Amino acid sequence: MTEEPDAERTAGVEGDAAGDLRPAIRRVEDGDGHDSRLADDAAPEDDTAEVPPDVREYARFSKIDGATYDRANEFLRDRTYVTAREWAIARLCADFRTETGVEMTKIGENLPHLVPFMTDTYSPQAVNQARASFKEKVRKAGATFLYGAMCDFYTAEELDDLMYEVTEVAKFLLEVEGVELTVDEELEAEDRIGSVMRDVRESSAALRHDHVHCPECGHELSAGGTDDAEAEPEQSAPADD
Repeated sequence: MTEEPDAERTAGVEGDAAGDLRPAIRRVEDGDGHDSRLADDAAPEDDTAEVPPDVREYARFSKIDGATYDRANEFLRDRTYVTAREWAIARLCADFRTETGVEMTKIGENLPHLVPFMTDTYSPQAVNQARASFKEKVRKAGATFLYGAMCDFYTAEELDDLMYEVTEVAKFLLEVEGVELTVDEELEAEDRIGSVMRDVRESSAALRHDHVHCPECGHELSAGGTDDAEAEPEQSAPADD
C-alpha cells in the first residue's frame, strides 16, 4: 500500500481495518523456496508490451499495491460475505462496462495488471462466474438486512448504529479503490441513508399493523405509512346544477 488510511477516515471500521490491508512485509518466494531477489541477474521480459492502454492506466487498487490475496480475503470475509476475488471482479465489471456489455475477456486476460493481489489470469467464464456469485450474495445479504430492519427486531437507535457500522465498512472499501470522499459528502451520505432507513422502519411498522403509532414521534400511521388525516381523501364540492 502506498499510503495508510488516516485514523479519522477508518475510525468506524471494526478492528484494525487499515492495518489488515497493509502490504505484506515478506517477499513472494520462487517455487524452489529462494528469495526472488536472488534470482538470475537477467532482466525479466517486458510483459506489458501487449497490455491495452486503459489497463496500463487503471489505478483503482493502487492503495493496496503489494498486499497479498490472503490478506485482502481475510479482511473481507471478516466484514462481508464476498471474497477478495469477487470484490475485485465486481469492481472491474463496473469499470469495464460498455454499451454492449462487460468486457469479460479483457478483465480476465489482464487481471494481474489490474489488481495487485490477483496473480493469475481468468477465462471469461471464470470472470462471469465470480460476477454472478457477487450478485447473488448481494441479493441474499440485502434481503436479510431489509428483513432485520422491517421486522421490528432492532430499535430505532440500534438500527442507526448498525447503519453507521456497515456504512463505514463500505466507505473504507471505496477509499481503498481510490474514491476520495470529503467530510461534507460523507455526512450528506450518512444523513440520506439514515433518513431512508427511518422511512423503511415506519412503513414496515404500518404494514405489520393497520394502525400504529410512530415509535419516533407518536403520530398515528395508516397501512400506507402516512398520517390518517393525510390518508383520508378530500371531499369534493357538490357540482352546480
